[in-house]
Amino acid sequence: MAVDQEQLQQIVTAVVAKLQAERKAPETTLGIFEEMNDAIAAAKEAQKVMQKMPMDFREKILTNIRKKSHDHAEILAKMAVEETGMGNVGDKILKHHLLAERTPGTEDITTTAWSGDRGLTLIEMGPFGVIGAITPCTNPSETILCNSIGMIAGGNTVVFCPHPAAIQTSQYAIRLVNEASIEAGGPANVAVSVRKPTMEASKVMMAHKDIPLIAATGGPGVVTSVLSSGKRGIGAGAGNPPVLVDDTADISKAAKDIVNGCTFDNNLPCIAEKEVVAIDSIADELIYHMVEEGCYVASKEEQDKLVATVLTPKGLNRKCVGRDAKTLLAMIGVTVPEQIRCIIFEGPKEHPLISEELMMPILGIVRAKDIDDAIEKAVWLEHGNRHSAHMHSKNVENLTKFGKAVDTAIFVKNAPSYAALGFGGEGFCTFTIASRTGEGLTSASTFTKRRRCVMSDSLCVR
Repeated sequence: MAVDQEQLQQIVTAVVAKLQAERKAPETTLGIFEEMNDAIAAAKEAQKVMQKMPMDFREKILTNIRKKSHDHAEILAKMAVEETGMGNVGDKILKHHLLAERTPGTEDITTTAWSGDRGLTLIEMGPFGVIGAITPCTNPSETILCNSIGMIAGGNTVVFCPHPAAIQTSQYAIRLVNEASIEAGGPANVAVSVRKPTMEASKVMMAHKDIPLIAATGGPGVVTSVLSSGKRGIGAGAGNPPVLVDDTADISKAAKDIVNGCTFDNNLPCIAEKEVVAIDSIADELIYHMVEEGCYVASKEEQDKLVATVLTPKGLNRKCVGRDAKTLLAMIGVTVPEQIRCIIFEGPKEHPLISEELMMPILGIVRAKDIDDAIEKAVWLEHGNRHSAHMHSKNVENLTKFGKAVDTAIFVKNAPSYAALGFGGEGFCTFTIASRTGEGLTSASTFTKRRRCVMSDSLCVR
């Protein structure tokens, strides 16, 4: 039977499409394995190649990861919001650009040297090997891309255990990391995971002999599990960051900064302002300016409804985490204009919406009679997490007193909380803030171990 030109073209188009689909299919599974043991084995083989690479070659891979973070920022942001239902696309796009530009790479890997009559001694930063990393659903792709840059810069490969609520977004980010390596001439499987992350898979990873270091970014439960694993653990756990406003602050600016920081990505960042402690003499003025910045003052009845809605006997209602203020108010039957960004109210420090870390734009305001009372209340509210705290003041003595008392890994003065990550402030970006284990803001050097190399009686030419 004769085949006309149109039919022939349709057949050719179908065959080409099939071949392209087959060629692209492996890309969607780059670094993704069915079994955790297979994922770890692949990462171990990739690390053997990575360790032999010169630093310049690692940097080529990192440059490509940064480019992909920029290029895929909108896709990843939309995926995360759609998959998890948390946060907002615009702020997540900003976070991807920020990590691409401000996450340290190989420049963070340095050498210390002593040279003298007895020779030369070096302290080198060497890789751990294959690092295990547990990542959250609040910043799924951001944490994976940021961790990958730092860990690969140190000569490591990484096995990720993403949160089950963000599997698709996390796996997309892992694929981008491997594409970046392959395109630069590096190995595949520099970042790996399993198709279906489970608690069992995490347990296999934490117990595996080829995983010497585990970095956990998440809630207190997962950090406790990591620290009980018998391995070296880097724990980026919970925080309940207070923001203190004293009577010397620029009140209108403080209000704007607090609302901007609290509402960024719907309060998902662990560093974000979670409650306010204000000196009584300026509290009314602060509330006035916060209302001007788009805050809604909840009544006592509305506060009670919010408590019943956002808190459950088992903790936070996940349907409320990372939602915007308008959505939260709609859940309790309150309709507000589009410009409402944050829900505020006054209460004692023990109020459940104040003492509990909510990860949603609800800000309780606690009054204090003076600076000492304010510091005492703010320290209590931070609950000893040693994570983050913020303050608005022009009094250096007050700033110093609070900074010493709260003793957190991050202390932001006179700026929104996100200034701590280099967004409107100096310094580098990270999405793993290890307050519990003391490393603070992690970077490439965090994921290396120090090695002393000694040459006795030689290589000193002074």
